[in-house]
Amino acid sequence: MIKLNKQALKFICLGLALSITITFIAGKAYQSWDNDPQRGAIGIENGEFNESYSTPVYLNQGWSASDSLWYYNTTQGSALLPYDFYLSLEQKNSQVPVRDNMNMDKYRYLPQKPTFFNPDGLAVGFVKETYQGKEYMGYTCAACHTSQVNFQGKGIRIDGGPAMADMVGFLTSLEAAMKQTINENEKRERFVKNVLALKNDYKNEEQVMADLEKWTEATQLYNTINHSKVKYGHARLDAFGRIYNRVLQYVLSKENVKDALIAVTSPSGRHILSQPEVDKVLEGVNETILGNDDFSLIIERLMSKEPGYPGLSVKETLYVRNALFNEPNAPVSYPFLWDIAQSDYVQWNGLAGNSGLGPLGRNTGEVIGVFGILDWTATDTGFSLSSLLTGQDHKRQHINFKSSINLVNLQRLESHLKSLQSPQWPEEILGSIDQEKAARGQRVYTQYCQSCHEVIDRSNLDRKVIAQMSGLEHIGTDPAMAENSVLYKGKSGNFEHTYQDVDVGTVLITETAPVVQTLTSATKGVVATPDADKWWIRRVADWFYTVGLSFFNNDIKASVKNGNYNPDTTANPYNSLLAYKARPLNGIWATAPYLHNGSVPTLYDLLLPVKREGDPDEGAYRPDTFMVGSREFDPVRVGFRSEGYQGTRFITQGRGNLNTGHEYAAGRTAQMNGTVLPALDDQQRWDLIEYIKTL
Repeated sequence: MIKLNKQALKFICLGLALSITITFIAGKAYQSWDNDPQRGAIGIENGEFNESYSTPVYLNQGWSASDSLWYYNTTQGSALLPYDFYLSLEQKNSQVPVRDNMNMDKYRYLPQKPTFFNPDGLAVGFVKETYQGKEYMGYTCAACHTSQVNFQGKGIRIDGGPAMADMVGFLTSLEAAMKQTINENEKRERFVKNVLALKNDYKNEEQVMADLEKWTEATQLYNTINHSKVKYGHARLDAFGRIYNRVLQYVLSKENVKDALIAVTSPSGRHILSQPEVDKVLEGVNETILGNDDFSLIIERLMSKEPGYPGLSVKETLYVRNALFNEPNAPVSYPFLWDIAQSDYVQWNGLAGNSGLGPLGRNTGEVIGVFGILDWTATDTGFSLSSLLTGQDHKRQHINFKSSINLVNLQRLESHLKSLQSPQWPEEILGSIDQEKAARGQRVYTQYCQSCHEVIDRSNLDRKVIAQMSGLEHIGTDPAMAENSVLYKGKSGNFEHTYQDVDVGTVLITETAPVVQTLTSATKGVVATPDADKWWIRRVADWFYTVGLSFFNNDIKASVKNGNYNPDTTANPYNSLLAYKARPLNGIWATAPYLHNGSVPTLYDLLLPVKREGDPDEGAYRPDTFMVGSREFDPVRVGFRSEGYQGTRFITQGRGNLNTGHEYAAGRTAQMNGTVLPALDDQQRWDLIEYIKTL
């Protein structure tokens, strides 16, 4: 054991204090370094969606230009692919770069010009990340939580608004571009030349090609694992399903995978893998915990036609996927972020409590999902805080949760969001609000809406936002997201037979367990692991700084959920998650499409009933199909234009896409107290819409 004398202890404590002080002062100072008055925003002429708009303007949301730019460009630890690759990669069947503004606009990411924090002019939320001496391109919060509204050639940027992004389309196109780069000589030669010309992380062609093949396999693996029969399209993502799958991918043991592969069957009940084939596929992979490289090798071997390997088809490979992972088939709208730091519970189904270290754990889980590098390995027994907090202290081996996830920045970002306010209706652009109609609409709102959607003062620094939960059987909206969060299970790996505290007691994690338990343990492990990229004193200091501020600077205390939902029980400890959350509607005008799964295009449509069997054909109903992807705003019905534009055809059929429920205004959904109010007439609907514009 190393013994330290008083002088050494004094020196270490002084170093810790100094490091914490420097971290705090430097963190505050550099946030103001990028102060471009347009916040990097640029206009688009004849974009992919035939939309043109001038340089977007910003509304008063409590943030300065430097506040917005810091938010756009602050890394979380996400690493989608090497930075040199992203700068050099061409689109499939084109010499135009993937990062070209028109291509990013196609996937509804927001183009930017170069600024101090973004010298290469990447789209909002795309950023350079450094980890273990190498540079990567990854996502920031802003990629999914910054939006834009266009009206008659004018653009309005909304900080914290729900993105219109088609992430699945972008990642699919990225995989296709990388594969073509490997396979076509001229494209490959240009790519290698452009990467080497950067004189950054690569010295020769062999290094470039080795990493291109590695990252292409990783992207293909991610897209395969997360393939879904439910089309997401624009403005939606099954983030939880993908986070769940990524956690499973990095905690599974060789034995877990072996058991699953032996059991895989086709729909007819035929086992598609023999024991010798399984043994050959798993030959040489890690025992305690598999990673990305192991899974890429397993998929390659499963599809190999060489002697001894099973030679599975793509469809059969998906049977394997289903045995190890869960189909992420519950896409939801990207949530808006204003008032999130003041909320007691967050996520669409209130899964995440916001007290104490809750925000740090929630954001850690998010970065796990958006390509944080997870260098998780199995280590021999020895004390660590992460093994203690995850219940692995009695295990023969522990998971070491080393990763690229930047806990310091996650804490700073959450703190930064405290000053973000919802956007107010810009009358000078979208038209004046009829105050007489709005006054009548306020009375309708008080009767029909306010019991769930509290009216708050957006600028009140002391505000608290209370989630009002409604059980699935009460609200009647699409159940997929809530059900998946509770019902999805997977192998728990090294977390098997560890204990975890839940609201109603302590659970003992089984071999096949709810993925929410595995995610909880994994995020605890990452939060308990200091940054791998820093000198050890700085690592410890930053960790204390981050955890201390996250805990003591959080005004939200633990509290019981409000609303009409089924409580957790010892038999069903996640019952309360089978519900959806209502929150204040300030700024809701800028967050279309509506309902948690984006299945209703405008606020006016949301006030209409769903057409049921037996309803007269001539009635007014929510649309069964509409286009998503346009940013052109409809200030009358309040939402985006949904016809006559390119984008994704949304068909409101099947689990995950249903536009049912929340029919309070149609007289078909009961209020919290069980009362069903009469349906609004058309004048009342328009009055209510006018009032909602004022929130």
